[in-house]
Amino acid sequence: MFRDGWAPSHWSARARVTVTATVVVGLLLVAGVLTFYFGLRSASTAQLHERGSHVINELVVYVRTTDPRGSLPIRDPDFAMLQVVTPEGEVLAQTDAMRGRGPFEVPAPSEPGRARTYITTMSGVPSDVYIVVERVMTPNGPRIVYAGSSIPIYSSNRVFFMVALVAVVVLGTVLAGSIVALAVRRALRPVRRMSAELARISGGDQGLVTVPKQQDEVAELAQSVNLTLYRLEDVLSRQRAFVADVSHELRSPITGLHAQLEVALQAPEDEDWPAVARAALAEADRLQGIVSDLLILARLGSGVPADRVRVDLGALVREEAARRPRRAALEIDAEEGVLVRVAPDQIARVLTNLLDNAERHARSWVRVTVAADGAEAVLEVLDDGAGIAREDRGRVFHRFLRLEEGRRRDRGGTGLGLPISRDIADAHGGTLVIAESDAGARLVMRLPLDRPAGATPA
Repeated sequence: MFRDGWAPSHWSARARVTVTATVVVGLLLVAGVLTFYFGLRSASTAQLHERGSHVINELVVYVRTTDPRGSLPIRDPDFAMLQVVTPEGEVLAQTDAMRGRGPFEVPAPSEPGRARTYITTMSGVPSDVYIVVERVMTPNGPRIVYAGSSIPIYSSNRVFFMVALVAVVVLGTVLAGSIVALAVRRALRPVRRMSAELARISGGDQGLVTVPKQQDEVAELAQSVNLTLYRLEDVLSRQRAFVADVSHELRSPITGLHAQLEVALQAPEDEDWPAVARAALAEADRLQGIVSDLLILARLGSGVPADRVRVDLGALVREEAARRPRRAALEIDAEEGVLVRVAPDQIARVLTNLLDNAERHARSWVRVTVAADGAEAVLEVLDDGAGIAREDRGRVFHRFLRLEEGRRRDRGGTGLGLPISRDIADAHGGTLVIAESDAGARLVMRLPLDRPAGATPA
């Protein structure tokens, strides 16, 4: 039906709204003018019917009693066309307005007392004629009486209203279309501005779109776009920083490994190759640790759901602690029945990271506690080391960031243990924070308890 480019689906929003509004306004104008015209005609017809009924009743009484011949008196100045005719069509009496015109050519009722009305035309009369006809019985036999009135308002108004209909519809639809087009153009002006600004931003420029002053849906859209741009910029900034950190962390062991092998190859007969292999293996282990941690971060960041099961957090802690080599005295105080729905390997990774961190800084002991607190399971790892300064408690969760003491105690760390642990806690709907402690560092992880439906905390 439409050629390519002319189909409504290819139109702009402004064109679609303008055409739709113009068509609706045009239809409403047509309906309004027709309703007005036929309403006026109905009112005029009702008025003619009332006056015509009154005139015909008087004429019926007059004819029934006198059975006139010749001229008839005018009962109403508007109904000046009066006539008395026999059933055979012979004119017996009429007014001057009917002289020389012959009888009315409209059907008469078959029984007396039943008037009929017609709107017709007559030769010699330039307008339509409203006629009321009735049969009446006289001493000399039945008579047909007519009362007619010319109604030039029908003829003149028909032409007038037809012209007015066309003029009003055309002018009204053009005016409405122009107003709608201008209004839509003005309403979409902020959208076009935002589109241009977004094109510049996507081309490499940074910034936000302009928010209109008026508080409407377009302003809300601009605010949402700015919020999205802000979040995207934040994500891109963190991604750039992450890539830079990864490059730096991977470059160090690779550079060290490359240097060791180069030095060894310069005088291969003088090298202790088992020592070189052990050093290279240590660097490879460090690389493997970084790559493994990065893989975990990527999985957590992608939002890939892990299989979760209902486990006893205390039992999981005791089992994982039993597998570890002891570098410091480890105390475990884990309640039974602290049930959580988690991915066991991920929670085990959190416990490993927290214990590694605690044992790295502990002087003599590390304590692990598991308990239920309201609707949450609480896992705490406490050591008797130097602790974490208040100003560093937020920084230690930054990726690849290692405090001076941590680098001094363990040069092979990656600085990803605590960030990974916090991401795992967040993914399980929990938290991981550094809490106040009288001795050493105290890391606290909270997870939602897995209670049966309808159960309430004790």
